[in-house]
Amino acid sequence: MPLDHQTETLNPMRERIANEIDAIERIHHVRILYACESGSRAWGFASQDSDYDVRFIYMHDTAWYLRLGETRDVIEWALDEVLDINGWDLSKALRLMRASNPTVVEWLNSPIVYRERDEFTSVRNLVDSAFSPRPIIYHHLNMTRKNQATHLSAERVRLKKYFYVMRPLLAARWVIHHLSAPPIPFHELVDAELEPATLPLFRDLIQQKATSVEHEPIPRIKELDDWINATRAEIEDAIEDIPSRDKPAWDAFDAAFLGILNA
Repeated sequence: MPLDHQTETLNPMRERIANEIDAIERIHHVRILYACESGSRAWGFASQDSDYDVRFIYMHDTAWYLRLGETRDVIEWALDEVLDINGWDLSKALRLMRASNPTVVEWLNSPIVYRERDEFTSVRNLVDSAFSPRPIIYHHLNMTRKNQATHLSAERVRLKKYFYVMRPLLAARWVIHHLSAPPIPFHELVDAELEPATLPLFRDLIQQKATSVEHEPIPRIKELDDWINATRAEIEDAIEDIPSRDKPAWDAFDAAFLGILNA
């Protein structure tokens, strides 16, 4: 149940994105190991005028990592209102992955991948060992609270913002039920985690989105507000029973880093 026709608008951008990735490699003297789409286009509810949020993981040459002075581990490449690209050094990504950072988990599970080098397989192989459900659930719960307070507190709201609150709630539910990383596409979360009784309301929301003006606010939907509040309370109660997991040993992460550095 895709929420828009993003595939048609994505394909013409692939060549431009590939060219920008090449430019980043050339100008910053790095090797981009992995690049993906993040945000609403990856989730499956982008609008036709949504920007492209491209995220990547890169690596410098050996000499860079032997410098005594502090070095940046982020490249910011914001271009215009249509295309926004930025990325993290592999060392930063691996440290955060070891801590089960939700952003890294989401990047690696993106359904839209623009580039992935063969040597990046060693990083992918670490994902399951580093996954810890509690920080992922807390992340999605905090995203719900933030989006609800920011976007759904007025009497009239933008319809699309309901998706920004529903998605993290369903993602948190997935983690509670499966103890694994949630799928990125919103329709997969809906199919797996939304109660059958709420599906008609959700389908009405999709229909409204398809026929409404993107930035035109609508009256709050009481039934959805009630569902959001009840599901949020359900997750807040359930998270206490989710076990904590220790971070994995550094050895495999060091080996992945050095293996790619020497590739």
